[in-house]
Amino acid sequence: MQVLELNLNTLWVALAAALVFFMQAGFALLESGMSRAKNAVNVMMKNYMDVCLGSLIYWLLGYGIMFGENLSGFIGLSHFALTDVAAWDYSLLLFQMMFAATAVTICSGAMAERTKYDAYLLAACGITAFIYPVFGSWAWGGLYGGHGWLAELGFIDFAGSTVVHSVGAWCALAGVIILGPRTGRFSREDGSAREIPGHNLSLVALGGFILWLGWFGFNGGSTLAASADIGLILLNTQLAAAAGAVGALLFCRATRQPVLLTSTINGSLAGLVGVTAGCATMTPEFAALTGLIAGAIAVYGSRWLQRRRLDDVVGAIPVHGFAGAWGTLAAGVFVRDDLFNWGQLTVQMVGVLSAFLWAFPTALLLFFLIDRLLGLRASTQHEQQGLDYTEHDEVGYPEFHQHVTFHKES
Repeated sequence: MQVLELNLNTLWVALAAALVFFMQAGFALLESGMSRAKNAVNVMMKNYMDVCLGSLIYWLLGYGIMFGENLSGFIGLSHFALTDVAAWDYSLLLFQMMFAATAVTICSGAMAERTKYDAYLLAACGITAFIYPVFGSWAWGGLYGGHGWLAELGFIDFAGSTVVHSVGAWCALAGVIILGPRTGRFSREDGSAREIPGHNLSLVALGGFILWLGWFGFNGGSTLAASADIGLILLNTQLAAAAGAVGALLFCRATRQPVLLTSTINGSLAGLVGVTAGCATMTPEFAALTGLIAGAIAVYGSRWLQRRRLDDVVGAIPVHGFAGAWGTLAAGVFVRDDLFNWGQLTVQMVGVLSAFLWAFPTALLLFFLIDRLLGLRASTQHEQQGLDYTEHDEVGYPEFHQHVTFHKES
C-alpha cells in the first residue's frame, strides 16, 4: 500500500470509527427515552460502561478470536492484546472495536428497566469476549491466516446485518427470556399487553437521527478504503433508512394501528439494519425495497413478541434480529448482476441459521448462569422504585423525586 493511499484509507477508517462510536450516544438517547424517567440514569450507565468494558475486552480477547489466525475456520488463535504491529492493524482494531460495542448495546435496550447493573455488565463482557467474536470469525475471520467457514462458502454480510445486529439481537432475546417481563407489562388474567410508555420521545427522535448519521460510518467505513465505492454504499444506506420508515407507516395504516413515533423510528432503523449486509452489492432500487420490507417487519415483529409475552422495551429484537435476518437473505437475492441466485440464497440461509443456533443458546446459558450465581433481575421493590436510585444512588430528574422517600433493601 502506497504511503498516500495508506494515509487516506487510515483517515477514512478513523473518521468512520468515530461515527460508529457516536452511535453509542444514539443508542443511549433512544433507549433512555423509551424507558421510564426513574430508569434514565441506569440505561445511560449501561450504554456508557458496556462500550468502556467492551473496548478493553475486545482488545484483549475478542479481536484475536475474531480476526486472528483461523486455520480451523471456526476461531482465531492469534493477535490477542494487539501491540507492536503494522500501523494499519491499529486502524482495523479500532474500527472493529466499535462494531463489538454496537452488538452488545442491543441487549441493553431490550433488557431495560429490570436488570441488575453488575449482572448486565458481566453478560456484556461475555458477549464481547466470546459470543460475538466467535461468530464473527466464521463470517469475517482469517485476516492473519486461514478463513472462516462461512466466508469460504461465499456468505455475504458486508457490514454486519447478521454478524453484528442479529447476533446482538439473539443475545437480547435470550436475556429477555431469562429475565421475564417488567412488572405489570402483561395482564395476569388474559395475558394482554399493557403499554408502558417511555418518558421522553424527543430523546428517542434525537437518538434515531444520531444512529442514522452513525450508520454512514458503519456501512461506508466497512470498505476499509477511501474509494469511489463509498458513494453507492451511502446512497443505499440513505434510501433503505427512508424506505424503512415508509414501510412502518404503510404497515401501520394497512393494519389500522396508530402511526407511532417509536414505530416510525424503529422502521427506519430496521431499514438501516436490513441494508447493512448488501449495501455494497445492491443497486439503489433493491436497497430501497429491502428497507421498505424491513420497516414492516419491525412493526409486525414487535406485535409478534408481545403476543408471546416477551418484553422487549425498545423493540431491539425485531429491529436488529428479524430485520437483520431479512436483510442478510435479501443481500443474497438482490446481488447486482446476479439477481435471484438460489445457490447464494442457500448460503445466506445457512449463515442466518448458524448465527441463531450459535448466539441464542450460548447467550441463554450465559444469562442462566449469571442469574443463578448473581441474580440477573432486580427485585420487585427496586423495579418499582426505579433502578436509578437503587442501583446508582441518584436520579435523572431529581425535581420529580424530591418528595419521594426511598428505602433500599438491606
